[in-house]
Amino acid sequence: MSVPPPPEPIAGARLLFSLDPAVSHLNHGSFGAVPIVAQRAQQRLRDEMEADPLRFFTQGLVDRIAHTRRHLAGFLGADPEGAALTTNATTGAAVVLQSLGLRSGDEVLTTDHGYGAVAYSIRRECRRTGATHRVLRVPLTATDDEVVQIVRDGLRPGRTRLLVVDQLTSATARLFPVAAIVGVAGEHGVPVLVDAAHAPGMLPASVRSIGADFWVGNLHKWGYAPRGTAVLVVSAPWRDRIEPLVVSWEQDSGFPARLEWQATSDYTAWLSAPAGLYTLRSLGVDRVRAHNAGLAAYGQRVVGDALGVPPADLPDPGGPTVAMRLVPLPAGLATTLDGARALQSRMAERLAAQVAVTTWDGRGWLRLCGQVYNVPEEYQRLAVGLPGLLAQR
Repeated sequence: MSVPPPPEPIAGARLLFSLDPAVSHLNHGSFGAVPIVAQRAQQRLRDEMEADPLRFFTQGLVDRIAHTRRHLAGFLGADPEGAALTTNATTGAAVVLQSLGLRSGDEVLTTDHGYGAVAYSIRRECRRTGATHRVLRVPLTATDDEVVQIVRDGLRPGRTRLLVVDQLTSATARLFPVAAIVGVAGEHGVPVLVDAAHAPGMLPASVRSIGADFWVGNLHKWGYAPRGTAVLVVSAPWRDRIEPLVVSWEQDSGFPARLEWQATSDYTAWLSAPAGLYTLRSLGVDRVRAHNAGLAAYGQRVVGDALGVPPADLPDPGGPTVAMRLVPLPAGLATTLDGARALQSRMAERLAAQVAVTTWDGRGWLRLCGQVYNVPEEYQRLAVGLPGLLAQR
């Protein structure tokens, strides 16, 4: 079966970023890439801050943060009064976990597709409180209906105090039917935290339409914001119960200001985030989403063919705008976190390609991303060099 043609490149898009042209950057999902316009906006804010620090921090900064929050919440389709800026999805998840008041006998429920750092946070909170962490196994090929049924069967009303589910999984690049999952959990009185680290900018669904008790997503991945920009959205019944990880001078202001004000943090990433969204909108949000998803699908087939993977064995992420795709590695490769990191480093060093290598269900996987600065030739070069590299075990 022939590989479908890649999408037409978006002219001039590569020039909007300061990426090293000698490297194939095929891992946008891990740390994103900040457009030059957003970099410059942040630098201007830093210059303003350093020119008069006292003025910057004490005259209008809280209002500027609130204005930015409203802008970002509007883009996400979220209630601005229920949104708070934070540094990343992992931080937002930690805030929710420590605000729950877990006790012995309670449990936090997740799937086996969850993000590793969030799992660490869950386990720490469980050790501290005496609660337990239970993990549901969800096959990679499960349909949406099957995923919902697995969650339905796994809930323990009265004991399950929180369900954490990914909107788009990091390790397996799988889109989950989060709105349906939230509905099922709500029928049993179980609050849901949606880890939407990869959603803003990539996925079109609005936060309101999902209806989760808690939703947290990064703007510094697919939303082109400077790193350290995320939004935590909290439903009305929970807002008064949300406490920051560190208490500072806006504590008495309530949510969201008590969460956002973290002493003398560098707030310039948040304040310049709208410049990143400006780049995305200038290129055309729908156009970018379609391009990126099509390019990731093309890369998956090209690299999959090079490794002898039948098209039927290449996982489908389940959504037309998903710009991350998996390619299974040969058996025995990258089956541990250390092994995955070692292979990722070898690919960067020898093939000049930055590609995520993940480990899930005892197998290693490549996670290929598509972004406006990528071109088909980058996936083709990876496909040419990768088989020989993998043969040198």
